[in-house]
Amino acid sequence: MRITGLLVLALASSTAITSNPVLAQTETEAKDDALTYPKTKTVDVIEEQFGESIADPYRWLENDVREDAEVAAWVKAQNAVTDAYLVTLEDRKPLATSMTALFDYDEIEPPVEAGGKYFFERKSGGQNQAILYVRDGKDGEERVLIDPADWSDDGATALAEWKPSEDGSLLAYAVQDGGSDWRTLKVINVATGEIMKDTVEWVKFSDLAWMPGNSGFLYSRFPEPEEGEAFQSLNKNHTIYVHVLGSEQSRDIKVYATPDQPELSHTATVTSDKQWVVITSSSGTDDRYEITLVKVDANEIEPRKLVTGFDHNWSLIDGVGDTLYFMTNMDAPRLRVMKTDVSAETPEWVEVVPEHMATIDDAVLVGDTLAVDYIDDAKSRLELFALDGTPKGVVDLPGLGQVKGLDGSAKADAGYFAFESFNQPATVYSFGDAGVPTVWAKPDIPFDPESITVSQRFYESKDGTKIPMFLVHKKDLDLSKGVPTLLYGYGGFNISVLPGYSAPKMAWIEAGGVYASANLRGGGEYGKEWHDGGRLQNKQNVFDDFIAAGEYLIAEGITPKDGLAIEGRSNGGLLVGAVMNQRPDLFTTGHAAVGVMDMLRFDRFTAGRYWVDDYGYPNREADFRKLLSYSPYHNIKDGTDYPALIVSTADTDDRVVPGHSFKYTARLQALNTGEKPHLIRIETRAGHGSGKPTDKLIEEYSDIYGFMADAVGLEITE
Repeated sequence: MRITGLLVLALASSTAITSNPVLAQTETEAKDDALTYPKTKTVDVIEEQFGESIADPYRWLENDVREDAEVAAWVKAQNAVTDAYLVTLEDRKPLATSMTALFDYDEIEPPVEAGGKYFFERKSGGQNQAILYVRDGKDGEERVLIDPADWSDDGATALAEWKPSEDGSLLAYAVQDGGSDWRTLKVINVATGEIMKDTVEWVKFSDLAWMPGNSGFLYSRFPEPEEGEAFQSLNKNHTIYVHVLGSEQSRDIKVYATPDQPELSHTATVTSDKQWVVITSSSGTDDRYEITLVKVDANEIEPRKLVTGFDHNWSLIDGVGDTLYFMTNMDAPRLRVMKTDVSAETPEWVEVVPEHMATIDDAVLVGDTLAVDYIDDAKSRLELFALDGTPKGVVDLPGLGQVKGLDGSAKADAGYFAFESFNQPATVYSFGDAGVPTVWAKPDIPFDPESITVSQRFYESKDGTKIPMFLVHKKDLDLSKGVPTLLYGYGGFNISVLPGYSAPKMAWIEAGGVYASANLRGGGEYGKEWHDGGRLQNKQNVFDDFIAAGEYLIAEGITPKDGLAIEGRSNGGLLVGAVMNQRPDLFTTGHAAVGVMDMLRFDRFTAGRYWVDDYGYPNREADFRKLLSYSPYHNIKDGTDYPALIVSTADTDDRVVPGHSFKYTARLQALNTGEKPHLIRIETRAGHGSGKPTDKLIEEYSDIYGFMADAVGLEITE
């Protein structure tokens, strides 16, 4: 339940004379119209950076809502205004009803085989969290192994990462509470369901990997933060340990750390034949890694560097004895598969699958077959190869969509994947070296996928670059008349936005709206060059791509001029904030979710320091000037009418701390930005997005899509 209540805070005035006209703005009194926003106090914070005087009057809103009573009061006041507005919207109830029905299917993940047992997650309609099941044998009877339903009263404690031991007798799993990135690790006896006494705390950004003989498992953690700093302080000194089964965490064995480089992160996996521990180290979010090896059966832990330099992507596929297979973008911007014999004194790299016009997204070994998942114009293609690279055929996928959860190992005789699209929740398939997929689990879905049209178009961005975009709508919808449209974008961190099912978005479509998903630069759809084209000094290309998508939809008559809603999450929240500042005339309404809004201070909190690979360093002048040019918080235009906007965040978001959204909203409300509503929705015990229970998702998106439907005139009926 969100925080509610009303407490109006005193407003203090603050002005700053700056050499940048974008920043030369005076905070004004709250607007005197139908919406009366809480009066947010300002503080006298002005900092000199590279000759610019940067005012930050809402710096105090960066404080942790759990630790600062004033921030908590501000949150209550904001939610009171938001709740009072949302309750007047007639579309919320029918949207909630529609979403409840559209969530009513079995959401199934591909299984993981271990010791003849098959482990998989399934979340059925009405359940807040996925349940972990196990089958004894591929077609054996299934039983519940872990059900998080009783872990918390509000359903906000979730099962996160998990890994069965090689023989399937034990399973290590992570507990995620309230949406935080922090994890607590536990171990369960698969046969009896007994939770063992092992408990491991302060785990974050970790893989799990069992050692031979079930002696223990590898994990990554940070040092325990100072009291009251768990959700704010920077994460440094990531370290890999082995937890020795049956012992206290204090006795865990340190495997790998870099105290001389505290900014590095490290994860560990073990090849399926248990020959090698493969440690992947990174300095940020960019796919540039160093690879370190540890021989599993060695008498001592003796790390050995295989790849140095943080120059390229090196992603382990699996190992067969001393031969390790990797995906890499070394001399291949769209990636290729290479192998090396690590028993050699100086291992040499040998190409197995060369670079293709499509981009490699994932790859696994399935026995002596290499399965490679490609992104081909923002949709999946799955191909099979022999271990020497000889093509063995293409897996026949059931349409335009994406492969998810591709799983297999060198010891397996079958691989698994899920396939989904905008109009089709995930169906799980098994496949062998013949490449013929067989349905392993298929959900009954609460609508007819044939009634929904999925198409792909290409439009030109500002600089002439062709950008792909998917359109999804009811088959009988007449687009020539102009239809309210929800446009989604992300554009960053080499993340590809592929076709996938979303119950909230399907509710928008079922109501008669169009859903559009644009594959902006900054993502990974076309490899390294596509990513590079939308980051650092090229970040403006992302905003131009998104603006061009909106212009295209209106120019083609698909969307009326007053009917364009936009949405983005995290880096996509930044996107929404930036384009709202740059083209407030183009959009009718928007949703900026858990966004990075202060581009001059993002690197000061939790995981923010990792993002410099995409955004740059605020303390370097060239990067500072680029960041300042588009930072949503700093570029709000006083005296300009802004579209209706709803910002969303959560108190336990320790990925993008909620202070970003707090400060941005406070400034948007204080300046003269027109009479349309500019609201913020702040949840409790909800983090950056993962682990959020179904009832919270329905409540959140019926609020948000009800807000945007009202703005664009999309009428939603029961």
